[in-house]
Amino acid sequence: MKLNRRRILSTMKAITYIRETGVNFFKCGVAGWCLEVIFTSVESVMARDWRLMGQTSLLMFPIYGMGAMLAPIGRGVDRWLCTGPGEPIGRRDRIMRHGFLYMVLIFTMEYASGFWLRSKGICPWDYTGRHSNINGLIRLDFAPLWFGTGLLFELITRKKSEF
Repeated sequence: MKLNRRRILSTMKAITYIRETGVNFFKCGVAGWCLEVIFTSVESVMARDWRLMGQTSLLMFPIYGMGAMLAPIGRGVDRWLCTGPGEPIGRRDRIMRHGFLYMVLIFTMEYASGFWLRSKGICPWDYTGRHSNINGLIRLDFAPLWFGTGLLFELITRKKSEF
């Protein structure tokens, strides 16, 4: 009887985790789309196009959606780096640690997904000729943007009990 109860509880936890991850994937995908449209419309103003025409691609939704995995990775790194059980991490230290970690992970994902999409001939971005680009797939001057975006994704995927 206890084995069945444990199995049921374990299954219920797994279903809850999958549902929460799906919701978070959707939140990050939509947030990423919105950020990209806003960012590209600001670029249009800099090009003296006052229509504020922002753009994105349907292909970007799953790439941004992967932002749902950032917070669990950040929590895992915190557990790994803490020396004692339940050792608190300061707010500033957490922000810096998570921001830099997320920035590196986002750059890695952007490069890997761009490399794969380019091999299929469908990559929606090309930074060739832009300042600080690497193979036209990432721009290092976007580091502060990815730092903040990673923290935003962490915030919007946080459980209410974590606030």
